[in-house]
Amino acid sequence: MIEWDIKKLRILRTLAHRGTVTATAEALHMTPSAVSQQLTNLARQLGVPLLEAQGRRVRLTDAAHLVLRHTEDVFAQLERADAEIAGYLCGEAGEVRIGAFSTAVPVLVVPAVAALRRSHPGIEVRIRETEAAESYELLSAGVVDLALSLAAHAPGAGDPRFTRVTLLEDPLDVALPPGHPLAAARGLRLADLAGERWIYGGSGPWSEITRSACEAAGFVPEQAHSASGWTAILAMVEAGMGVALVPRMVSGRAEGVAVRVLHQDRPTRHVIAALRRGSESAPALARVLTALQTAAT
Repeated sequence: MIEWDIKKLRILRTLAHRGTVTATAEALHMTPSAVSQQLTNLARQLGVPLLEAQGRRVRLTDAAHLVLRHTEDVFAQLERADAEIAGYLCGEAGEVRIGAFSTAVPVLVVPAVAALRRSHPGIEVRIRETEAAESYELLSAGVVDLALSLAAHAPGAGDPRFTRVTLLEDPLDVALPPGHPLAAARGLRLADLAGERWIYGGSGPWSEITRSACEAAGFVPEQAHSASGWTAILAMVEAGMGVALVPRMVSGRAEGVAVRVLHQDRPTRHVIAALRRGSESAPALARVLTALQTAAT
């Protein structure tokens, strides 16, 4: 395969537009002899004659015109590459891969991506729904560029591999069946629900969060049903099968249940974004992080 020399092709292209070796040399700040030498070398490299004498001037051969047809496509593509690189350098273009837990995708990631598509259409965001442990493995391995998780399930702030940025404080509300006696109670506290039947996961992060919150309020929750997906949990609450703690990120979209804000002993979780340390200076990644922070507010 021929090794194409962009510099020599640029000289040939300029000659086609300027018409003479002298004018080409002036345009490219070269000497006429240097122009001639470069074109001779290009012809040798391609294995075809590019110039033929025409009196005291030179004329482009048919082979030269064939090369130039392809050269225009090459230079057009290089111009597009230049533009994209310039956009990348100022944060207007690039690809950013996000690993995020399921609740954060519709509430934080999708609004951030929608805003970026309007303001910075050259930035492409790829989303991957992950659990916290997986997202940090992928982040460390370079498979994703940014990981969203709960602070409680992220590596410690002293982990030298990552930079952590807090996105929001997400309070936990309580979901009650419609018509529940406490649905209209004033100043509802988590401790008021000590005698209720609870719905939460049998294991994993949300099980820990529910148990810890209830124990901090002075009781151990009676687990009536086990589920890890919010659709299942809220369906069971709506059917009167128990009560559940739900994060504000979810409760704002809950239908068919009575969602109450806890005014005392209200548990809270924190959502963070983590990046590989040092990568926060990448312009496109910084744009995405800013969009996530805006969505969080």
